[in-house]
Formats: sequence, C-alpha cells, structure tokens
Amino acid sequence: MAATFRALFVSYILLSSFAARVAAGPLDDATAAMERRDYATALRLLRPLADQGDADAQARLAAMFIAGQGVPQDYAEAAKWFRKAADQGSTIAQLGVAAMYIAGRGVPQDHTEAVRWLRRAADQGDTIAQCLLGHEYATGQGVPQDDVDAVKWPQKAADQGNAVGQCLLGVKYSTGAGASPDYEEAAKWFRKAADQGNATAQAMLGAMYFSAKVCRRTILRL
Repeated sequence: MAATFRALFVSYILLSSFAARVAAGPLDDATAAMERRDYATALRLLRPLADQGDADAQARLAAMFIAGQGVPQDYAEAAKWFRKAADQGSTIAQLGVAAMYIAGRGVPQDHTEAVRWLRRAADQGDTIAQCLLGHEYATGQGVPQDDVDAVKWPQKAADQGNAVGQCLLGVKYSTGAGASPDYEEAAKWFRKAADQGNATAQAMLGAMYFSAKVCRRTILRL
C-alpha cells in the first residue's frame, strides 16, 4: 500500500496542471530535474521557493518527501508542505492532504477531515477529488452514506471526461446505487471510459455484452 501511495502522488504531481505553467524559471527547472531523476538539483531549486510560499513548489516538495526522492522519506513533512499549499487553494495539495488523512500517512487517519479537503478540491473541479468524494459518500466514510451524492460527484468528473468517473457511474447504474439498475445507462458510461482505455470499464462492458448474449440464448431455448 505504501508503494502505491507514493506512486500515486509522484505521478499525479508530475503530470498535473503544473504543466500548464509556461513561464520559464526555477520551478520549471525543478520539474525538469525531477523528470530526469536529478533530485538533488530539484530540491535545491524547490526549497527556497517553498520557503517563500510558492504553493506549486510546496506541493512538489511534499511529493518528494512522500517518495523519499532527494530527501529521507517523511510523511509528516509531506503533510506539512501539502497543508501549506492547500491553505493557499492548491487543488493538488488539497487532494494530497485528503489522501494522507484517508491513508493515515503523516497524520492520524481521519475520513471526516479527508472529506473536508476533498470537497475543497472537488468544488474547484478536480476530477480525482470528485471521484474520491463520491466514494466517501458511497461507503459512508467521513460523511453519512448518501446514494445521491455518491452519484453526483463522479458524475461531475465524468462530465469533464474523466474515465475513472465514467467507470464509477457505470458501476453505480449497473448496481442500482439505491435505485433500480439502469443497464443501458451503465453501458453508456462504461463505453465512454472503455473508449479512453480504462481496463476496468472494458472488462465490465465485456461482461455486460456476454451476459446479454447468454440471456438471449436462454430465452430462445424456452
């Protein structure tokens, strides 16, 4: 689980909306250094920016502490830097804080606190936060279990084209999620996710087609 946790945040930080930042400078040089695994250079460039309050630098520094890249692995230090950036409105950092509360890494496990940070990021349109928030409502962790919100938040992510949100909607509609199953709607969302290469959605869609064929063959034999 620890390896998955580290991989999630390192990849998300590196491939996130930081890439939209165009101006050249120390932050971009630090990103380039991280991509070529020159963590000593990345740390040298990021630390002064983070100390000066740059939220992007703080979030990237947090990712380095999670992965133990250029610094000793330290979840508490990662949580500290994520929190500094999250307080400035960084959705990536807000997601980072939430996930650390969910996993109990660097902070006590606390789903209620996780939901608070997920909602902040989700309200700003972060699709991963929206999917995770929907999961918290589906399982009743940190909030009362709520089938409506369990669908609403993945729907927001799915409407932005997020394949995970689309797959989650497919699951919700195929199981009913507090209502009667809607297999046509489930297949629609599985198809959207599958077309983006989501392996789970592809498997679920294949299973639905297989079940439909079996049902048709059974009816024809009657």
